[in-house]
Amino acid sequence: MSKAGTTAFLVAIDGPAGAGKSTVSRRVAERLGFAMVDTGAIYRTVALAAVQNGVAFDDDAALGALLARLHIEFRPRPSGGQAVFLDGQDVSLAIRTPEISRAASSVSARQVVRDGLLELQRRLARAAAKGAVLEGRDIGTVVFPDADAKFFVTARPDVRAARRHGELVARGDTITLAEVLADQNQRDKDDMERAIAPLKPADDALVVDTSDLSMDEVVDRIVREVEKRLALR
Repeated sequence: MSKAGTTAFLVAIDGPAGAGKSTVSRRVAERLGFAMVDTGAIYRTVALAAVQNGVAFDDDAALGALLARLHIEFRPRPSGGQAVFLDGQDVSLAIRTPEISRAASSVSARQVVRDGLLELQRRLARAAAKGAVLEGRDIGTVVFPDADAKFFVTARPDVRAARRHGELVARGDTITLAEVLADQNQRDKDDMERAIAPLKPADDALVVDTSDLSMDEVVDRIVREVEKRLALR
């Protein structure tokens, strides 16, 4: 049994927006045959629900009531990857807008939200038959501080903004690179300076700067490290 209290091997991948951690996490999970738990998507989904229901991001009582009635789940796509469902509706694209990104940063700073989702994240990971890759901002520091392997995936701010801008333009958004960079800088500031679970590498996390690496190189580096630790279990 692992230190995290489960037979599943747990891989924590944290990092700021635009570092590529979602794509990296998904591909690492596929390579290892592990389940994928996108905790960032969970917070984004709560933010979307708050917007749809007119709940203020600082209204803890209303947020708590909202969480109590939400049903969030991940479903595999036939083409690969996974879709995010909120109360039976596919919200995979709706949660990826700049507006919801900013909203997610706000709601994730509320203790009532973090407490309400903590057990959900842990339950999804522990249910994995072999292992799980958890992607987020505080997996290695708060959700699973005793994860079997921890990584902090990052990149230079200009590189992260360019990546995010490319994704948004490909989806038809007309946002400028300058706007993306400004949103990103504000979100980084909010995430790193919040009093509750601030964004930072765990003390024992392996920091991977993806600025000048291909996606394959990043995935290979993480998979090699995980396989090395799996062999020692």
